[in-house]
Amino acid sequence: MESTRIALFKGKKIRKTLHQNEWWFSVTDVIFALTDSTDPRDYWYRMKIRVKEEDGFEPSTICRQLKLEAPDGKMRETDCADTEGIFRIIQSIPSHKAEPFKRWLAKVGYERVQEIENPELATKRTRMLYKLKGYPDSWIEKRMRGIAIREELTDEWQKRGAQEQKDYEILTAEISKATFGITPNQYKKIKQLKRENLRDHMDDFELIFTMLGERSSTEIHRIEDSKGVPKLKKDAKRGGKIAGIARKELEKEIGKSVVSKKTFFQKENHFS
Repeated sequence: MESTRIALFKGKKIRKTLHQNEWWFSVTDVIFALTDSTDPRDYWYRMKIRVKEEDGFEPSTICRQLKLEAPDGKMRETDCADTEGIFRIIQSIPSHKAEPFKRWLAKVGYERVQEIENPELATKRTRMLYKLKGYPDSWIEKRMRGIAIREELTDEWQKRGAQEQKDYEILTAEISKATFGITPNQYKKIKQLKRENLRDHMDDFELIFTMLGERSSTEIHRIEDSKGVPKLKKDAKRGGKIAGIARKELEKEIGKSVVSKKTFFQKENHFS
């Protein structure tokens, strides 16, 4: 299902559409915002030829024809690119208006290289981002520990035969179902989240039981030297079950469900 919206980019309207849970942007709208061209469609046509001749790269390969609302109010197929694709296209626009974005991309690229060489920098930046969003230190500590446990788990999955993102989603869903009785997608619906990160809207107990389920699964993989997605899936269910049992016991004691409908912004008083 797609939903279309308008974004503002350098004061200009950029049409975008949600496709397969990712935002895709109108290429010609971005070109119009970053160049002096009065005919962005012609600019895009000539740009594709130039880039192919100069770099051997075909910009159209990173685009899709998606329906966006045209000036006449009708839905028309339009060349669109996702965020990564739009950045690649911006890099190929020889315009002074595009220079600030190119410098920003270069800075981001440099920071990523630094983080590869020194992973601690990535951790510090993540902490700072959560701090700037208003999360309290106590919550940030749990979230950062959860990230570390998650990375440890996905490293095990990769080493033991789970190669694709789809495999990770299946295994994660198994842990979640056994821990909370619902999949991550069902969890997001309960919290009325769309593209937001589910774990960024979990409270202390939700984060703790998520960590317990994932850490337990990692340990089971290692003890049994599991190989292949079918075995990993069984392990994930067992690891999640351990957290699920603990969750149910806690719910008996506190008289309410650990799974909360509230998001972080609705819980600010709870966290502070």
